[in-house]
Amino acid sequence: MAGEDITARRRGRRPGGQDTRTALLEAARAVFGESGFDGATVRVIATRAGVDAAMVNHWFGSKEGLFAQAVLKLPFDPHELLAELTNGPDDEFGRRIVRTFLTRWDGAGGDVFQALVRSVAGHEQAALVLRSFFQNFFTKIIAGLGSDRVELRTSLCASQLVGMGLVRYVAKFEPMATSEIEPLVTAIAPTVQRYLTGDID
Repeated sequence: MAGEDITARRRGRRPGGQDTRTALLEAARAVFGESGFDGATVRVIATRAGVDAAMVNHWFGSKEGLFAQAVLKLPFDPHELLAELTNGPDDEFGRRIVRTFLTRWDGAGGDVFQALVRSVAGHEQAALVLRSFFQNFFTKIIAGLGSDRVELRTSLCASQLVGMGLVRYVAKFEPMATSEIEPLVTAIAPTVQRYLTGDID
């Protein structure tokens, strides 16, 4: 029986649960550190983790998604976040986005956002992956809403959220740095909603 267990592990048959996700994150940090983003492959990361390569797409959607959580350490799963945000009226999308992002970043701690900023500033590939994340994330939302000028709207939404994070967690402007979340949602969400569905001319 022990031999069968060893064979199963060698064939990448780790159960597809939370332990698989954790193993992939740990393997990804090691492989990205050794080989960089371009040199790291999904197959090598999966082999290092002892799982099937299909588990990368299952848990993270892509190599970029895995990089985002393993290296950038975004405090959310992009696919779960998208599903959560699309659950509600279209005219309240802005409120859901601002509230969710603030809640997740507050829960992770401001130092996590500061680390993200350092990663993006000092690592070209990190900046590329972060841009890819925002582009994919907002493109899906905006296209689903049927809005025009998707690329511009995506950039505007990203600028609002990144700027919000910089002011709250890095520069720590008061009173925004210590404000409760709901007053910020009330103030910022209408702008995000306009970027999503309103007139931007």
